[in-house]
Amino acid sequence: MRPKHFLNFDNFSKEDLSKIINRAIEIKSKSESSEIFDKKTLGLIFQKPSTRTRVSFEVAMNKLGGNTIFLSSSDLQMSRGESITDTAKVLSSMVDAVVIRNDSHEELTLFSENSSVPVINGLTNLFHPCQILADLMTFKEKNQDQTLKKVCWIGDGNNVCNSYIEAASIFDFEISIFCPKGCEPYQPLLNDAKDFITLASSKNEALENAQIVTTDVWTSMNNESSSKERRKTFKNFFIEEKDMSLAVDHAIFLHCLPAHRGEEISFTMLEHAQSMVWDQAENRLHVQQSLLEFLLAD
Repeated sequence: MRPKHFLNFDNFSKEDLSKIINRAIEIKSKSESSEIFDKKTLGLIFQKPSTRTRVSFEVAMNKLGGNTIFLSSSDLQMSRGESITDTAKVLSSMVDAVVIRNDSHEELTLFSENSSVPVINGLTNLFHPCQILADLMTFKEKNQDQTLKKVCWIGDGNNVCNSYIEAASIFDFEISIFCPKGCEPYQPLLNDAKDFITLASSKNEALENAQIVTTDVWTSMNNESSSKERRKTFKNFFIEEKDMSLAVDHAIFLHCLPAHRGEEISFTMLEHAQSMVWDQAENRLHVQQSLLEFLLAD
């Protein structure tokens, strides 16, 4: 039987994802730890820097009674030419699941095709699904009786935005995206989920009736050489305190972090009364614990 991978939201139903989110809220409310993964090991292969993803998975596995082993690019023989296929076959014979953060979603997919254990996307160039689970959990915590109908995304149409688009088509909400021309999300997604996407012509249009207002840095990891040029491109694509008055009254502000204050957000936006960024960051831990249970528990 092939393992169930979590590379994006493909092959996951609304019921599956809702189960993971609801279980995460339960885990958080009860401060749960257990020993269900005693003697199990989670491999972490990170080719890019990480704070929240790495720490949340390590702590989540520890709370479930298991262990983790961290491998950077230089720790692996792939840095000396061993193929992804061979690495996947070897590592998956020794660990019980693998989290991978790298530049190439194609390489992540290739690894998963040759892995005998679940593979989890810890972020690629195309998707960051674990982040969206935490975002949706945060919204549900704040709005127990509210159905999510509209998300406002301002800024680069990057991997996080792509995962929001996938979630929109599953959970049936609109995502209104205000981004510079040429910085739109992944075109195949725009085609596949066009009924759930609005490419807004102004910030005000994107913000109108939004229940979640969110953004990300202007320059993604490994693209720092273009940051000066991107600051010019994105100078009008930012969120400040007064923007929240254009969304619905109970709207929340989210940011996947790290944030560059004074660029994509104002200097005090993270501390705004409607900001739930710190809850959102903590929720990465609870969602990761729930996701591991979903993929690994018998």
